[in-house]
Amino acid sequence: MTTAAGDKKKLDVKSVTGEDILKVLPDLSRLRMIVFRDWPYLYEGTLEYEQKYLEKFAKSKGAVVIAAYDGDQMVGASTGAPMIEHADEFGEPFRKAGYDITKIFYCGESVLLKSHRGHGLGHAFFDGREAQAKKLGGFTHSTFCRVVRPDDHPLKPADYAPLDPFWRKRGYAPVDGIIATYDWQDIDQPGETSHKMQFWMKTL
Repeated sequence: MTTAAGDKKKLDVKSVTGEDILKVLPDLSRLRMIVFRDWPYLYEGTLEYEQKYLEKFAKSKGAVVIAAYDGDQMVGASTGAPMIEHADEFGEPFRKAGYDITKIFYCGESVLLKSHRGHGLGHAFFDGREAQAKKLGGFTHSTFCRVVRPDDHPLKPADYAPLDPFWRKRGYAPVDGIIATYDWQDIDQPGETSHKMQFWMKTL
């Protein structure tokens, strides 16, 4: 799959599964540390954490990485796997709300360098992950979560445009009461703090 990126370049988008995921983990780790450092995640990442987190993800049954390349360089990626394969703090809110998490496919991070935004990769990322869910079979819903930040946060850029319209166009909507908490260190904090994560979901 290719998508236009400017007048001369084309981006290659690949679906990576199975043991091949291990090969792309270094690039995925690099992108996560770059992109998530910006608003709204403000993530102060470490290579040690990235290695542990991504190695665990790579072992998830049914996992997929949708990777975008500009030549030989990975410039963006998104991940997905069955919800049952993820940390308990993500699945627990769904269990409490009465959902069967074995039927929910979780779309994890999407990270894309600023230099390559605006070329349709957001759609490619969702298309690829939803295709993986349908290929695996047995999933009734697809979900992802976003961090909840106060509007008056001092590090919020004045020109920030939330992705809510794009997500709604894809058929997703926030689910009332389905909120998880996850800990990480913000770039302006001395240590880890808890962050609320609002889930969005669509029917497959």
